[in-house]
Amino acid sequence: MTKKLFPIISILLIIAFALAACAKPTTAPTEVVQPEVPAATEAPVAATEAPAATGELYYLNFKPEIAETYAKIGEAWKAETGNTLKVVTAASGTYEQTLKSEIAKADAPVLFQINGPVGYASWKDYCADLSGIELYSHLLDKTMAVTSGDGVYGIPYVVEGYGIIYNNAIMNKYFALDGAKAASMDEINSFAKLKEVVEDMTARKAELGIEGVFSSTSLKPGEDWRWQTHLANLPIFYEFRDNNINTGDPAATMEVTFQYADNYKNIFDLYLNNSVTDPKLLGSKSVDDSMAEFALGKSAMVQNGNWAWNQIKGVEGNTVLAEDIKFLPIYMGMPGEEKQSISIGTENFYAINSQASPEKQKLAADFIMWLFSSDTGKNFVTNELGFIAPFDTFADNEKPTDPLSLEVIRYMSNTDLYNVAWNFTVFPSQTFKDNFGAALLQYAQGTTTWDDVKTLFIEQWKTEKELAAQ
Repeated sequence: MTKKLFPIISILLIIAFALAACAKPTTAPTEVVQPEVPAATEAPVAATEAPAATGELYYLNFKPEIAETYAKIGEAWKAETGNTLKVVTAASGTYEQTLKSEIAKADAPVLFQINGPVGYASWKDYCADLSGIELYSHLLDKTMAVTSGDGVYGIPYVVEGYGIIYNNAIMNKYFALDGAKAASMDEINSFAKLKEVVEDMTARKAELGIEGVFSSTSLKPGEDWRWQTHLANLPIFYEFRDNNINTGDPAATMEVTFQYADNYKNIFDLYLNNSVTDPKLLGSKSVDDSMAEFALGKSAMVQNGNWAWNQIKGVEGNTVLAEDIKFLPIYMGMPGEEKQSISIGTENFYAINSQASPEKQKLAADFIMWLFSSDTGKNFVTNELGFIAPFDTFADNEKPTDPLSLEVIRYMSNTDLYNVAWNFTVFPSQTFKDNFGAALLQYAQGTTTWDDVKTLFIEQWKTEKELAAQ
């Protein structure tokens, strides 16, 4: 009997010990301590190696001409990541005012842009340190970034170029005329030759089938940035270059003499006097008007940048073939300008709002990394935005192929020419530029003198610089 019960008792003892082991833990549970998350302004934005953030990202866009493309980018980003891109686009010439209004709201932009060191000085309280985000690690030339100390507060996202865009078909038609002042574009490498050719073309515009050599010099308020910023960059570039001014030193750019004001006047007068539109009527003209005139073959030339390709090709009835769209440097009568290139640089720097939550900041970092590294994003960047992106995430076959971007790349690769750097990133303020633009309109309309314009430029520069320094 005992032998029969022994196996049963053994089995019961094993079950009892097992139940006891399950009922009592062998060690106390481990306490999980979450690391403290530093405030957004105290540490760089986290690198995007962590799991992707989700939610809605508010981006305040600077360029009205690419607003529709960003809407499509938002749709694609949502399809691939589930995140929503809210894009608000400031009206032309109003970005600083719009940012000032929007940044104060509870639902403020998380991703916005600054226009270089001056922009950073204005918005440094809202600029997070981006040295830790993944996109920065892919920047080809890190000296292009906006930095302060060891921090990175603005990442350039496009290299652009501007100059005089011309329709090569119209120019070839002119060169074929008897008595033409040049035989090809290769001969136009100075202001003197440009002036000679342009004035002869104006005299023969009926033969050429154009209404003017240049498109309208748009001087409507908010539409005058081509003159109060881009064209004004040339005399300031030469003034800084010839006087060895360190543009990275704010104290060195507190004042200017507008040393080459008369050279600015040279090219500005050439635009005004050989235009599709009478100078007195330019106060109502927009950039869109100017680009439409060029696209429809009403003019042979227009000053603008490679971003204008989308405007040209988007004009209904466009008559200009892509292969006929070329760039010429903006000559204004400077010694040695035969070796001058178009003006290549950037004023477009991504900034992330340091006052936003860490999650929102990371979402912004994830978005710009997606835009400049994913196949979908890079396709938008290259083929729709037309950006020449300064990141190593783009292979040679992923660079823009539109005619104006190809021209920028061509000029960039020509080491025989010197670049006109983008010094307008140190211009005092939007107020300064707006006041200068208003004075240019008055000059065009004949209600003020060039000396008055020059005086305003010098005095307003100093006043606005001093205000910014307070």
